[in-house]
Amino acid sequence: MAGAEFPSKARVRVRYAETDAMGVVYYANYLTYFEVGRVEYLRAAQADYRAIEEGGFIAAVTRVACRYYAPARFDDLLAIGARAARLGRASLRFEYEIRREPDGVLIAEGFTEHACLDRQSLRPVRLPDAVRQAIVVFQPSSEEQGELEFHCKGSR
Repeated sequence: MAGAEFPSKARVRVRYAETDAMGVVYYANYLTYFEVGRVEYLRAAQADYRAIEEGGFIAAVTRVACRYYAPARFDDLLAIGARAARLGRASLRFEYEIRREPDGVLIAEGFTEHACLDRQSLRPVRLPDAVRQAIVVFQPSSEEQGELEFHCKGSR
């Protein structure tokens, strides 16, 4: 996955509390980094997640995967690339790439899949049109393909 394929980038510096006894980032913390990437993607697409929730919707995680390639350590600067990979009727999938800066080493990649739910009933509902449109405008390839369909190496 080339970094240019990700229309949104967020940066985080690894905090000491995010590392384990071996001095590397604890594996579960990469899911938090994915969340940072996803929220920043939505903000850049002008589909702010807070506004989505205030509109009565939530995007529950239904599936997640992460593949690790190299360790990240305390004080490393990480770039988190995020993109929408699929827009379904009531679901969406984001893919992520985490690289260390400034050397560009691929640290991890993965995806999250989400179901759009009504906040009160927790039943699946159609993805709000404003969110769908914001993603299509921000990431134009989605409109060309009807539904976005990209896959990272470890997602099959």
